[in-house]
Amino acid sequence: MIDTIMKPFSGFTMFFIRLASGGVMLVHGWPKLQKLMAGGPIQWADPIGLGPGISLGLAVFAEVVCAILILIGLKSRWASIPLIVTMLVAVFIVHGGDPFKKQELGLMYLAMYVAILFGGSGNLSVDQLFGKKH
Repeated sequence: MIDTIMKPFSGFTMFFIRLASGGVMLVHGWPKLQKLMAGGPIQWADPIGLGPGISLGLAVFAEVVCAILILIGLKSRWASIPLIVTMLVAVFIVHGGDPFKKQELGLMYLAMYVAILFGGSGNLSVDQLFGKKH
């Protein structure tokens, strides 16, 4: 019975996951983009040894560009991969020694991006508009 009631809403599942994870991450990444565009010396963490500028650039790519792609449902599976890597670095390297409370948000983002990796864009997406497999 619950399946019959919920079937009309099943297309909204990935849509809501995409809106939540893409929208919130975009808000999270926007200040990083502004920092990158400001010019001058870059003061940024270098958790994987690529240099502060490259590390900030990779974070901006994931948290702004990939977040927008996920938000609109365009190549969401591919866009989730940089965000998964970013969240893995944030949780296990940047906050690896911190208490669980500091890691919790990153783990929630990680779970949503893994769901998008496996679930795709869903029916309510740009990919679906163009008849692409989601």
